[in-house]
Amino acid sequence: MNNFQQQPRETINTQVGLNAFLTRMFGWMGASVLVSALTAYLMVASNVRLGSGGMLVALIAWFILPFVISGQSMKRPTTAIVGLMVYAVLTGAVVSMYAYVYTGAAMAGAFVSSAAVFLTMATIGLTTKRDLSRIGTQATAALIGLIVAMIINMFLRSSMIALIFSFIAVIIFAALTAWDTQKMQKMYLQYGDQVSMTGLAINGALQLYLDFVNLFLQLLQIFGIFGGSRD
Repeated sequence: MNNFQQQPRETINTQVGLNAFLTRMFGWMGASVLVSALTAYLMVASNVRLGSGGMLVALIAWFILPFVISGQSMKRPTTAIVGLMVYAVLTGAVVSMYAYVYTGAAMAGAFVSSAAVFLTMATIGLTTKRDLSRIGTQATAALIGLIVAMIINMFLRSSMIALIFSFIAVIIFAALTAWDTQKMQKMYLQYGDQVSMTGLAINGALQLYLDFVNLFLQLLQIFGIFGGSRD
């Protein structure tokens, strides 16, 4: 009888802990998006632009900082939180430069579209019974190949190829959103009582934030090609 009563209690406790973890993870991810949007808005409203040197430094830091945050998330969660917010501000500064290339309607459309795609795929990742590991691995491999192809197209400067690549990238990051969501849920269920929940939540928030930002940037390029550019 005691074992029968204990099992439901453990299940409830696990579900409560999982809900708290997911709330914290998506909360930090949402806060990061808000900080980026606010930073971009304030910079555009104040007409503050990064110079060529500042843009180069920002882009280098933009690529390096996620690795630093991920490495610190489990060791120093508080440091990782600060790093995530700094990265969100940095991303907002980079995104603000796009406001001088694309129209406000294009940026708003890309933001709403990326939010819709993100929420849909995150929900699928949370609710599906199917193991998405294989899809995630394939999407990661496809992303590496796509990055190489995009670099090559920087020299070819083909708008049609760029459009095709952007559509492919949206599909890839949509798949990664579902996979990362499911992966973090599984990681909590497997290691949640052995590691810092805050650190794990920050790690997940960073991954999902990167998925969202990349969805936004790719959709922005698509909107820009279809008449959303200021050129």
